[in-house]
Amino acid sequence: MKQAIVCVDDESIILDSLGEQIENLFGNRFMYEYAENAEEGMEVLEELTDEGIDVMVIVSDWLMPGKKGDEFLIEVHKKFPNIVKVLLTGQADESAIHNAQKNADLFAYIQKPWTAEQLETVIKSGISTIDKEGK
Repeated sequence: MKQAIVCVDDESIILDSLGEQIENLFGNRFMYEYAENAEEGMEVLEELTDEGIDVMVIVSDWLMPGKKGDEFLIEVHKKFPNIVKVLLTGQADESAIHNAQKNADLFAYIQKPWTAEQLETVIKSGISTIDKEGK
């Protein structure tokens, strides 16, 4: 089964940088999809799922127009509970992080600016939790 990693961020520079780092880390092991807001992110998840592609990880920005990352990840969790959810944030407040941890089964949050090492550690450990649970 094909597997994917999805990234959501309203700033294209960040989305490009994030995507480039993840693709460099994992090469052709995964498909990579990108969205610039929560609505688009949900459409991408639904399309991939409809195509029988297993979305392993979603990395979402917190501060986005329309819907904040914690609210988006809660929605993702309701529809796709097995996806590993990572919140990327430069300015999420504690309550937003707590909200996502409590209601979206948030796996981790990464502060901007992040390092490739942080990204790799979080994504690999997130995927290993899926592998262990046999999802």
